[in-house]
Amino acid sequence: MSSTDRSLHFNLFIHDTGHHEASWRLPASEPLAHIDVAYHQRLARIAEDAAFDSLFLADSPALWGDPGRRPSGRLEPTVLLTALAAVTSRIGLIATASTSYNEPYNLARRFSSLDHISGGRAGWNIVTTAGDAAARNFGLDAQPAHADRYERAAEFIEVSTKLWDSWEDDAVVADKDRGVHAESDRVHRFGHAGKYFQVDGPLNVPRSPQAHPLLVQAGSSEDGKDFAARYAEAVFTAQPTFEEGQAFYADVKRRAAAAGRDPDGVKILPGIVPVIGDTEAEARELEAELERLIQPEYAKLQLATLLGLDPDRFALDEELPADLPDEDEIEGSKSRYTLVVELARRERLTVRQLIGRLGGGRGHRTFAGTPVQVADTIEHWFRNGAADGFNIMPAVLPSGLEVFVQRVVPILRERGLFRTEYTGRTLREHYGLPRPANQFSSTLVNA
Repeated sequence: MSSTDRSLHFNLFIHDTGHHEASWRLPASEPLAHIDVAYHQRLARIAEDAAFDSLFLADSPALWGDPGRRPSGRLEPTVLLTALAAVTSRIGLIATASTSYNEPYNLARRFSSLDHISGGRAGWNIVTTAGDAAARNFGLDAQPAHADRYERAAEFIEVSTKLWDSWEDDAVVADKDRGVHAESDRVHRFGHAGKYFQVDGPLNVPRSPQAHPLLVQAGSSEDGKDFAARYAEAVFTAQPTFEEGQAFYADVKRRAAAAGRDPDGVKILPGIVPVIGDTEAEARELEAELERLIQPEYAKLQLATLLGLDPDRFALDEELPADLPDEDEIEGSKSRYTLVVELARRERLTVRQLIGRLGGGRGHRTFAGTPVQVADTIEHWFRNGAADGFNIMPAVLPSGLEVFVQRVVPILRERGLFRTEYTGRTLREHYGLPRPANQFSSTLVNA
Protein backbone atom coordinates (compact mmCIF):
# COMPACT_ATOMS: atom_id res chain seq x y z
CA MET A 1 0.00 0.00 0.00
CA SER A 2 1.00 3.60 -0.50
CA SER A 3 1.13 6.16 2.25
CA THR A 4 -2.63 6.70 2.15
CA ASP A 5 -4.34 5.79 5.42
CA ARG A 6 -7.35 4.36 3.61
CA SER A 7 -7.90 1.60 1.13
CA LEU A 8 -10.94 0.85 -0.97
CA HIS A 9 -13.60 -1.61 0.12
CA PHE A 10 -15.20 -3.66 -2.66
CA ASN A 11 -18.44 -5.59 -2.37
CA LEU A 12 -19.67 -7.74 -5.27
CA PHE A 13 -23.43 -7.40 -5.76
CA ILE A 14 -24.52 -10.64 -7.46
CA HIS A 15 -27.68 -10.27 -9.54
CA ASP A 16 -28.34 -13.35 -11.72
CA THR A 17 -26.93 -12.70 -15.25
CA GLY A 18 -25.91 -9.15 -14.44
CA HIS A 19 -27.40 -5.84 -13.37
CA HIS A 20 -28.46 -4.73 -16.81
CA GLU A 21 -32.13 -5.43 -17.42
CA ALA A 22 -31.40 -7.19 -20.72
CA SER A 23 -28.23 -9.08 -19.75
CA TRP A 24 -30.03 -12.44 -19.77
CA ARG A 25 -30.74 -12.07 -23.53
CA LEU A 26 -27.08 -12.04 -24.54
CA PRO A 27 -25.98 -15.25 -26.33
CA ALA A 28 -23.41 -16.11 -23.63
CA SER A 29 -25.76 -15.59 -20.67
CA GLU A 30 -27.08 -18.49 -18.62
CA PRO A 31 -30.84 -17.92 -18.26
CA LEU A 32 -31.08 -20.20 -15.20
CA ALA A 33 -28.21 -18.49 -13.33
CA HIS A 34 -30.56 -17.18 -10.62
CA ILE A 35 -31.16 -20.74 -9.31
CA ASP A 36 -27.74 -22.25 -10.11
CA VAL A 37 -25.62 -22.81 -6.99
CA ALA A 38 -22.47 -23.65 -8.98
CA TYR A 39 -22.79 -20.36 -10.89
CA HIS A 40 -22.90 -18.38 -7.64
CA GLN A 41 -19.96 -20.36 -6.27
CA ARG A 42 -17.91 -19.49 -9.35
CA LEU A 43 -18.61 -15.77 -8.90
CA ALA A 44 -17.75 -15.99 -5.20
CA ARG A 45 -14.38 -17.58 -5.95
CA ILE A 46 -13.55 -14.95 -8.60
CA ALA A 47 -14.29 -12.16 -6.11
CA GLU A 48 -12.35 -13.89 -3.34
CA ASP A 49 -9.33 -14.46 -5.58
CA ALA A 50 -9.35 -10.67 -6.10
CA ALA A 51 -9.55 -10.07 -2.30
CA PHE A 52 -12.95 -8.36 -2.36
CA ASP A 53 -14.23 -7.55 1.11
CA SER A 54 -17.59 -9.18 0.56
CA LEU A 55 -20.34 -10.30 -1.75
CA PHE A 56 -24.00 -9.49 -1.43
CA LEU A 57 -27.32 -11.13 -2.33
CA ALA A 58 -30.43 -8.95 -2.53
CA ASP A 59 -33.83 -10.36 -1.65
CA SER A 60 -37.52 -9.57 -1.36
CA PRO A 61 -40.42 -11.49 0.21
CA ALA A 62 -42.39 -11.02 -3.02
CA LEU A 63 -41.89 -11.78 -6.71
CA TRP A 64 -40.53 -8.69 -8.44
CA GLY A 65 -41.57 -7.97 -12.00
CA ASP A 66 -43.07 -10.18 -14.68
CA PRO A 67 -41.54 -13.68 -14.67
CA GLY A 68 -42.47 -14.01 -18.33
CA ARG A 69 -39.98 -11.33 -19.32
CA ARG A 70 -36.73 -11.99 -17.44
CA PRO A 71 -35.27 -14.32 -14.78
CA SER A 72 -37.39 -13.87 -11.66
CA GLY A 73 -37.40 -15.33 -8.19
CA ARG A 74 -34.42 -15.87 -5.93
CA LEU A 75 -33.04 -18.64 -3.78
CA GLU A 76 -33.30 -17.71 -0.09
CA PRO A 77 -30.02 -15.84 0.46
CA THR A 78 -28.90 -17.11 3.87
CA VAL A 79 -29.36 -20.68 2.60
CA LEU A 80 -27.42 -19.93 -0.59
CA LEU A 81 -24.64 -18.23 1.38
CA THR A 82 -23.99 -21.42 3.35
CA ALA A 83 -23.23 -23.09 0.01
CA LEU A 84 -20.87 -20.23 -0.87
CA ALA A 85 -19.21 -20.46 2.55
CA ALA A 86 -18.30 -24.07 1.78
CA VAL A 87 -16.18 -23.12 -1.27
CA THR A 88 -14.59 -19.91 0.09
CA SER A 89 -12.57 -19.04 3.18
CA ARG A 90 -12.15 -15.25 3.36
CA ILE A 91 -14.74 -13.23 1.46
CA GLY A 92 -17.62 -11.78 3.49
CA LEU A 93 -21.14 -13.08 2.86
CA ILE A 94 -23.97 -10.52 3.10
CA ALA A 95 -27.68 -11.29 2.75
CA THR A 96 -30.72 -9.05 2.65
CA ALA A 97 -33.43 -9.80 5.19
CA SER A 98 -36.54 -7.81 6.05
CA THR A 99 -37.39 -6.50 9.50
CA SER A 100 -41.01 -6.09 8.41
CA TYR A 101 -41.61 -9.74 7.51
CA ASN A 102 -39.38 -11.70 9.89
CA GLU A 103 -39.18 -12.18 13.65
CA PRO A 104 -35.97 -11.29 15.56
CA TYR A 105 -35.43 -14.71 17.08
CA ASN A 106 -35.52 -16.68 13.84
CA LEU A 107 -33.47 -14.13 11.91
CA ALA A 108 -30.86 -13.64 14.65
CA ARG A 109 -30.45 -17.41 14.76
CA ARG A 110 -29.99 -17.66 10.98
CA PHE A 111 -27.29 -14.98 10.88
CA SER A 112 -25.52 -16.36 13.95
CA SER A 113 -25.55 -19.81 12.32
CA LEU A 114 -24.15 -18.38 9.08
CA ASP A 115 -21.41 -16.63 11.04
CA HIS A 116 -20.44 -19.93 12.70
CA ILE A 117 -20.58 -21.86 9.42
CA SER A 118 -18.44 -19.30 7.58
CA GLY A 119 -15.92 -18.68 10.37
CA GLY A 120 -16.96 -15.08 10.98
CA ARG A 121 -17.96 -13.77 7.56
CA ALA A 122 -21.69 -13.03 7.87
CA GLY A 123 -23.34 -9.69 7.13
CA TRP A 124 -26.97 -8.57 7.24
CA ASN A 125 -28.38 -5.99 4.83
CA ILE A 126 -31.27 -4.62 6.86
CA VAL A 127 -34.33 -3.64 4.84
CA THR A 128 -37.80 -2.50 5.87
CA THR A 129 -39.40 -3.70 2.58
CA ALA A 130 -41.59 -1.36 0.57
CA GLY A 131 -44.55 -2.48 -1.49
CA ASP A 132 -48.02 -3.90 -1.02
CA ALA A 133 -47.15 -7.16 -2.82
CA ALA A 134 -44.92 -8.26 0.06
CA ALA A 135 -47.51 -7.19 2.64
CA ARG A 136 -50.15 -9.35 0.99
CA ASN A 137 -47.89 -12.39 1.36
CA PHE A 138 -47.98 -11.92 5.14
CA GLY A 139 -51.65 -11.42 5.84
CA LEU A 140 -51.77 -7.64 5.39
CA ASP A 141 -53.83 -5.65 2.91
CA ALA A 142 -51.13 -3.02 2.37
CA GLN A 143 -47.62 -2.14 3.48
CA PRO A 144 -47.24 -0.51 6.91
CA ALA A 145 -46.46 3.21 6.90
CA HIS A 146 -42.87 4.21 6.18
CA ALA A 147 -42.26 5.61 9.67
CA ASP A 148 -43.80 2.52 11.29
CA ARG A 149 -41.53 0.21 9.29
CA TYR A 150 -38.46 2.06 10.55
CA GLU A 151 -39.73 2.12 14.14
CA ARG A 152 -40.21 -1.66 14.00
CA ALA A 153 -36.75 -2.03 12.43
CA ALA A 154 -35.10 -0.15 15.30
CA GLU A 155 -36.70 -2.44 17.90
CA PHE A 156 -35.83 -5.45 15.72
CA ILE A 157 -32.13 -4.49 15.88
CA GLU A 158 -32.35 -3.94 19.65
CA VAL A 159 -33.78 -7.43 20.18
CA SER A 160 -31.35 -9.05 17.73
CA THR A 161 -28.31 -7.62 19.49
CA LYS A 162 -29.64 -8.84 22.83
CA LEU A 163 -30.01 -12.31 21.33
CA TRP A 164 -26.49 -12.30 19.87
CA ASP A 165 -25.14 -11.15 23.24
CA SER A 166 -27.21 -13.59 25.30
CA TRP A 167 -24.25 -16.00 25.37
CA GLU A 168 -21.03 -14.55 26.76
CA ASP A 169 -17.85 -15.41 24.89
CA ASP A 170 -16.60 -17.69 27.64
CA ALA A 171 -19.95 -19.33 28.39
CA VAL A 172 -19.02 -22.62 26.72
CA VAL A 173 -16.31 -24.33 28.77
CA ALA A 174 -16.81 -27.98 27.66
CA ASP A 175 -15.36 -29.19 30.98
CA LYS A 176 -15.58 -32.98 30.79
CA ASP A 177 -14.12 -33.51 34.26
CA ARG A 178 -16.81 -31.37 35.93
CA GLY A 179 -19.51 -32.47 33.50
CA VAL A 180 -20.24 -28.82 32.64
CA HIS A 181 -20.60 -27.85 29.00
CA ALA A 182 -21.58 -24.21 29.54
CA GLU A 183 -21.64 -21.94 32.57
CA SER A 184 -25.34 -21.24 33.05
CA ASP A 185 -24.80 -17.84 34.66
CA ARG A 186 -23.11 -16.68 31.42
CA VAL A 187 -26.17 -17.48 29.29
CA HIS A 188 -28.73 -14.70 29.72
CA ARG A 189 -32.49 -14.59 29.63
CA PHE A 190 -33.22 -10.89 29.14
CA GLY A 191 -37.02 -10.69 28.82
CA HIS A 192 -37.53 -7.97 26.20
CA ALA A 193 -41.04 -6.48 26.10
CA GLY A 194 -41.56 -3.70 23.57
CA LYS A 195 -44.10 -2.22 21.17
CA TYR A 196 -43.52 -4.79 18.44
CA PHE A 197 -41.78 -7.75 20.09
CA GLN A 198 -41.80 -9.81 23.27
CA VAL A 199 -38.74 -12.06 23.36
CA ASP A 200 -37.45 -13.86 26.42
CA GLY A 201 -34.12 -15.19 25.18
CA PRO A 202 -31.53 -16.53 25.25
CA LEU A 203 -30.68 -17.48 21.67
CA ASN A 204 -30.22 -21.20 21.10
CA VAL A 205 -26.88 -20.64 19.33
CA PRO A 206 -23.68 -19.72 21.25
CA ARG A 207 -22.04 -16.38 20.48
CA SER A 208 -20.56 -16.43 16.98
CA PRO A 209 -17.02 -15.57 15.81
CA GLN A 210 -17.92 -11.96 14.93
CA ALA A 211 -20.41 -11.66 17.84
CA HIS A 212 -22.75 -9.71 15.54
CA PRO A 213 -22.93 -9.94 11.75
CA LEU A 214 -21.76 -6.84 9.93
CA LEU A 215 -24.82 -4.55 9.82
CA VAL A 216 -25.52 -3.08 6.40
CA GLN A 217 -28.29 -0.67 5.39
CA ALA A 218 -29.40 0.63 2.01
CA GLY A 219 -32.22 3.17 2.53
CA SER A 220 -31.43 6.79 1.64
CA SER A 221 -34.60 8.56 2.77
CA GLU A 222 -34.43 10.84 5.80
CA ASP A 223 -35.58 7.96 8.00
CA GLY A 224 -33.13 5.66 6.25
CA LYS A 225 -30.17 7.97 6.81
CA ASP A 226 -31.04 8.41 10.48
CA PHE A 227 -31.32 4.63 10.81
CA ALA A 228 -27.94 4.17 9.11
CA ALA A 229 -26.35 6.73 11.41
CA ARG A 230 -27.59 4.82 14.48
CA TYR A 231 -26.95 1.22 13.43
CA ALA A 232 -25.23 0.65 10.07
CA GLU A 233 -21.59 -0.29 9.70
CA ALA A 234 -21.73 -0.24 5.92
CA VAL A 235 -24.20 1.63 3.71
CA PHE A 236 -25.09 0.53 0.19
CA THR A 237 -26.41 3.53 -1.70
CA ALA A 238 -27.43 4.60 -5.20
CA GLN A 239 -25.84 7.94 -6.14
CA PRO A 240 -25.84 8.65 -9.89
CA THR A 241 -23.58 11.73 -9.81
CA PHE A 242 -20.41 12.64 -7.93
CA GLU A 243 -22.04 15.72 -6.40
CA GLU A 244 -24.93 13.67 -5.04
CA GLY A 245 -22.53 11.04 -3.75
CA GLN A 246 -20.41 13.64 -1.99
CA ALA A 247 -23.48 15.24 -0.35
CA PHE A 248 -24.84 11.87 0.81
CA TYR A 249 -21.44 10.83 2.20
CA ALA A 250 -21.08 14.03 4.23
CA ASP A 251 -24.66 13.85 5.46
CA VAL A 252 -24.49 10.28 6.76
CA LYS A 253 -21.07 10.83 8.39
CA ARG A 254 -22.42 13.96 10.10
CA ARG A 255 -25.48 12.10 11.36
CA ALA A 256 -23.31 9.27 12.67
CA ALA A 257 -21.19 11.75 14.62
CA ALA A 258 -24.35 13.38 16.01
CA ALA A 259 -25.50 9.93 17.16
CA GLY A 260 -22.27 9.55 19.15
CA ARG A 261 -20.57 7.17 16.74
CA ASP A 262 -17.20 7.33 14.99
CA PRO A 263 -18.01 8.35 11.39
CA ASP A 264 -15.14 6.17 10.16
CA GLY A 265 -17.08 3.20 11.54
CA VAL A 266 -19.78 3.75 8.91
CA LYS A 267 -18.48 2.75 5.47
CA ILE A 268 -20.27 4.32 2.51
CA LEU A 269 -20.35 2.15 -0.64
CA PRO A 270 -22.18 3.61 -3.65
CA GLY A 271 -23.13 1.23 -6.42
CA ILE A 272 -21.25 1.39 -9.72
CA VAL A 273 -22.24 -0.46 -12.89
CA PRO A 274 -19.07 -0.58 -15.03
CA VAL A 275 -19.26 -1.44 -18.74
CA ILE A 276 -15.64 -1.87 -19.80
CA GLY A 277 -14.03 -1.91 -23.25
CA ASP A 278 -10.51 -1.59 -24.64
CA THR A 279 -11.59 1.82 -25.96
CA GLU A 280 -14.33 4.18 -24.86
CA ALA A 281 -16.11 3.59 -28.17
CA GLU A 282 -16.06 -0.17 -27.60
CA ALA A 283 -17.48 0.25 -24.11
CA ARG A 284 -20.28 2.48 -25.38
CA GLU A 285 -21.14 -0.03 -28.10
CA LEU A 286 -21.42 -2.76 -25.47
CA GLU A 287 -23.72 -0.50 -23.49
CA ALA A 288 -25.78 0.30 -26.61
CA GLU A 289 -26.08 -3.42 -27.44
CA LEU A 290 -27.65 -4.03 -24.04
CA GLU A 291 -30.01 -1.07 -24.37
CA ARG A 292 -31.23 -2.40 -27.74
CA LEU A 293 -32.34 -5.59 -25.98
CA ILE A 294 -34.55 -3.81 -23.42
CA GLN A 295 -38.27 -4.51 -23.90
CA PRO A 296 -39.80 -1.03 -23.50
CA GLU A 297 -43.33 -2.00 -22.53
CA TYR A 298 -42.13 -4.37 -19.81
CA ALA A 299 -39.59 -1.83 -18.59
CA LYS A 300 -42.36 0.77 -18.38
CA LEU A 301 -44.30 -1.54 -16.07
CA GLN A 302 -41.20 -1.95 -13.89
CA LEU A 303 -40.76 1.82 -13.75
CA ALA A 304 -44.38 2.24 -12.74
CA THR A 305 -43.96 -0.37 -10.00
CA LEU A 306 -40.79 1.35 -8.76
CA LEU A 307 -42.58 4.68 -8.57
CA GLY A 308 -45.80 3.21 -7.22
CA LEU A 309 -47.84 4.78 -10.03
CA ASP A 310 -50.30 3.66 -12.71
CA PRO A 311 -48.36 2.65 -15.86
CA ASP A 312 -51.13 4.17 -18.00
CA ARG A 313 -49.88 7.58 -16.87
CA PHE A 314 -46.61 7.05 -18.76
CA ALA A 315 -46.13 7.53 -22.51
CA LEU A 316 -42.84 6.10 -23.79
CA ASP A 317 -41.87 9.13 -25.86
CA GLU A 318 -42.94 11.80 -23.40
CA GLU A 319 -41.41 13.05 -20.16
CA LEU A 320 -42.78 11.95 -16.78
CA PRO A 321 -46.06 13.67 -15.87
CA ALA A 322 -45.60 17.06 -14.24
CA ASP A 323 -47.95 16.37 -11.32
CA LEU A 324 -46.15 13.46 -9.64
CA PRO A 325 -46.41 13.33 -5.82
CA ASP A 326 -43.62 14.61 -3.58
CA GLU A 327 -41.40 12.18 -1.66
CA ASP A 328 -43.21 12.84 1.63
CA GLU A 329 -46.42 11.48 0.06
CA ILE A 330 -44.74 8.18 -0.87
CA GLU A 331 -45.02 5.23 1.52
CA GLY A 332 -42.85 2.91 -0.57
CA SER A 333 -39.13 3.33 -1.32
CA LYS A 334 -38.87 7.08 -0.82
CA SER A 335 -35.19 7.52 -1.72
CA ARG A 336 -35.33 5.51 -4.96
CA TYR A 337 -38.51 7.35 -6.00
CA THR A 338 -36.78 10.70 -5.54
CA LEU A 339 -33.61 9.56 -7.31
CA VAL A 340 -35.49 8.42 -10.41
CA VAL A 341 -37.79 11.43 -10.63
CA GLU A 342 -34.92 13.90 -10.13
CA LEU A 343 -32.83 12.14 -12.80
CA ALA A 344 -35.71 12.39 -15.28
CA ARG A 345 -36.39 16.05 -14.45
CA ARG A 346 -32.74 17.12 -14.43
CA GLU A 347 -31.96 15.68 -17.85
CA ARG A 348 -35.45 16.14 -19.34
CA LEU A 349 -35.63 12.46 -20.25
CA THR A 350 -38.54 10.82 -21.97
CA VAL A 351 -39.84 7.64 -20.36
CA ARG A 352 -38.08 5.62 -23.07
CA GLN A 353 -34.77 7.41 -22.37
CA LEU A 354 -35.27 7.04 -18.61
CA ILE A 355 -35.84 3.30 -19.04
CA GLY A 356 -32.56 3.09 -20.95
CA ARG A 357 -30.71 4.95 -18.19
CA LEU A 358 -32.22 2.76 -15.46
CA GLY A 359 -31.74 -0.48 -17.38
CA GLY A 360 -28.12 -0.79 -16.35
CA GLY A 361 -28.45 -0.32 -12.61
CA ARG A 362 -31.87 0.93 -11.48
CA GLY A 363 -30.49 4.36 -10.62
CA HIS A 364 -26.98 3.41 -9.56
CA ARG A 365 -23.98 5.10 -11.16
CA THR A 366 -23.42 3.58 -14.60
CA PHE A 367 -20.13 4.11 -16.38
CA ALA A 368 -18.97 2.96 -19.81
CA GLY A 369 -15.26 3.36 -20.46
CA THR A 370 -11.80 1.89 -20.51
CA PRO A 371 -10.22 0.20 -17.47
CA VAL A 372 -8.23 3.36 -16.76
CA GLN A 373 -11.34 5.54 -16.97
CA VAL A 374 -13.23 3.25 -14.59
CA ALA A 375 -10.28 3.29 -12.17
CA ASP A 376 -10.07 7.09 -12.44
CA THR A 377 -13.77 7.42 -11.56
CA ILE A 378 -13.42 5.13 -8.54
CA GLU A 379 -10.33 6.97 -7.33
CA HIS A 380 -11.97 10.39 -7.78
CA TRP A 381 -14.98 9.44 -5.64
CA PHE A 382 -12.77 7.74 -3.05
CA ARG A 383 -10.26 10.58 -2.64
CA ASN A 384 -12.82 13.39 -2.65
CA GLY A 385 -15.30 12.44 0.04
CA ALA A 386 -17.93 10.54 -1.92
CA ALA A 387 -17.12 6.89 -1.09
CA ASP A 388 -15.19 4.55 1.20
CA GLY A 389 -15.48 1.88 -1.47
CA PHE A 390 -17.97 0.58 -3.99
CA ASN A 391 -20.73 -1.91 -4.49
CA ILE A 392 -19.49 -3.47 -7.75
CA MET A 393 -22.51 -4.24 -9.94
CA PRO A 394 -21.36 -5.68 -13.29
CA ALA A 395 -23.84 -5.09 -16.10
CA VAL A 396 -23.20 -8.64 -17.32
CA LEU A 397 -22.08 -11.63 -15.26
CA PRO A 398 -19.69 -13.37 -15.10
CA SER A 399 -17.80 -11.56 -17.89
CA GLY A 400 -18.18 -8.07 -16.40
CA LEU A 401 -16.71 -9.23 -13.09
CA GLU A 402 -13.85 -11.02 -14.81
CA VAL A 403 -12.92 -7.92 -16.81
CA PHE A 404 -13.13 -5.69 -13.72
CA VAL A 405 -10.89 -8.05 -11.73
CA GLN A 406 -8.39 -8.55 -14.54
CA ARG A 407 -8.21 -5.00 -15.89
CA VAL A 408 -9.34 -2.47 -13.24
CA VAL A 409 -8.18 -4.00 -9.94
CA PRO A 410 -4.49 -4.13 -11.00
CA ILE A 411 -4.58 -0.39 -11.81
CA LEU A 412 -6.00 0.42 -8.40
CA ARG A 413 -3.34 -1.76 -6.75
CA GLU A 414 -0.60 0.03 -8.66
CA ARG A 415 -1.99 3.28 -7.25
CA GLY A 416 -1.93 1.86 -3.71
CA LEU A 417 -5.70 2.01 -3.34
CA PHE A 418 -6.68 -1.65 -2.96
CA ARG A 419 -5.26 -4.60 -1.07
CA THR A 420 -3.22 -7.29 -2.80
CA GLU A 421 -4.25 -9.93 -0.26
CA TYR A 422 -6.43 -10.34 2.80
CA THR A 423 -4.90 -9.36 6.13
CA GLY A 424 -7.78 -10.62 8.30
CA ARG A 425 -10.16 -13.55 8.32
CA THR A 426 -13.51 -12.05 9.38
CA LEU A 427 -15.75 -9.65 7.51
CA ARG A 428 -15.38 -7.10 10.31
CA GLU A 429 -11.61 -7.27 9.94
CA HIS A 430 -11.89 -6.64 6.19
CA TYR A 431 -13.89 -3.48 6.88
CA GLY A 432 -11.60 -2.39 9.72
CA LEU A 433 -14.35 -2.68 12.33
CA PRO A 434 -14.10 -3.95 15.91
CA ARG A 435 -15.82 -7.01 17.32
CA PRO A 436 -18.76 -5.73 19.44
CA ALA A 437 -18.54 -5.95 23.21
CA ASN A 438 -21.17 -8.06 24.97
CA GLN A 439 -23.79 -5.93 26.72
CA PHE A 440 -24.41 -8.71 29.28
CA SER A 441 -20.75 -9.44 30.03
CA SER A 442 -19.99 -9.40 33.76
CA THR A 443 -17.01 -7.18 32.96
CA LEU A 444 -19.31 -4.49 31.53
CA VAL A 445 -22.16 -4.98 33.97
CA ASN A 446 -19.85 -4.58 36.98
CA ALA A 447 -17.80 -1.73 35.52
